[in-house]
Amino acid sequence: MILTVTLNTALDITYRVRSLRPHASHRVSEVTERPGGKGVNVARVLAALGHEVTVTGFTGGATGRIVQEKLAAVPGVADALVPVSGATRRTIAVVDEHTGDTTQLNEPGPTITPAEWAAFQEAYADLLHGVSAVALCGSLPPGVPVGAYAGLVRTARAAGVPVLLDTSGEPLRRGVAARPDIIKPNADELAELTGSHEPLRATQDARRRGAGAVVASLGPDGLLATTREGRWRATPPAPLRGNPTGAGDAAVAGLLSALAEHLPWPDRLTRATALSAATVHAPVAGEFDRGVYEELLTRVAVTREVSAA
Repeated sequence: MILTVTLNTALDITYRVRSLRPHASHRVSEVTERPGGKGVNVARVLAALGHEVTVTGFTGGATGRIVQEKLAAVPGVADALVPVSGATRRTIAVVDEHTGDTTQLNEPGPTITPAEWAAFQEAYADLLHGVSAVALCGSLPPGVPVGAYAGLVRTARAAGVPVLLDTSGEPLRRGVAARPDIIKPNADELAELTGSHEPLRATQDARRRGAGAVVASLGPDGLLATTREGRWRATPPAPLRGNPTGAGDAAVAGLLSALAEHLPWPDRLTRATALSAATVHAPVAGEFDRGVYEELLTRVAVTREVSAA
């Protein structure tokens, strides 16, 4: 069983409009609602790949109840969300059908009390028993300590559970120092962490800060990985047009599933890149086009990288 942690769960609402224009009224052609937050998106992809997944984090209010109702309808995903007094946030994605671009609006999330945070940490430690891997994903809701992920990484390591960290800013900086097995920043998050805009040098620097492996998402250029075993770049055969929301979460699911299956790094990166690209073809985050995914598994190019000087 794989565990995903989403401290700032959400109800993801996607609107599709013919053309998004500032200062204009728009007629929405389609509305979809899904349980969301990065770790929830990861869990849905993992379940679609055939893994049993448990989702934990916080849930509260009317929006939280909708998230749990919709989560209950996802085969292979178990709900271990911890109740709080505040209301779960909503995220709004507006997809421009003409350009394919997506505009994202993210609410901050509920304020978590010290007692609620303590209750979560106890529940998290209990859930680690029998887990093959854990992903810690996304932003921190108000009230959660900035070093929260560092503590959760240490708890997982003490339990002997491999841990992947996917966050940004100061939570990432502190989390890396706790030595997660994998971190998966995008190019901007990696540059913010290391101060370097040269990806290969930056991934090496991030490893020196404590991460066992660094897998950087480079958008249409695929993934760049620096690990104990070597350095690889994985690229899709061609850029894909569509909705990029959730592509990074699909890459996390690919890495985590391959980690749980003990696959070598080139196979992990092939799966993660193919899933990420196939998610661009799906209408909402947490889903992927299976036909595109299976085709790309044979077409993703994985090459070894030479170390930066």
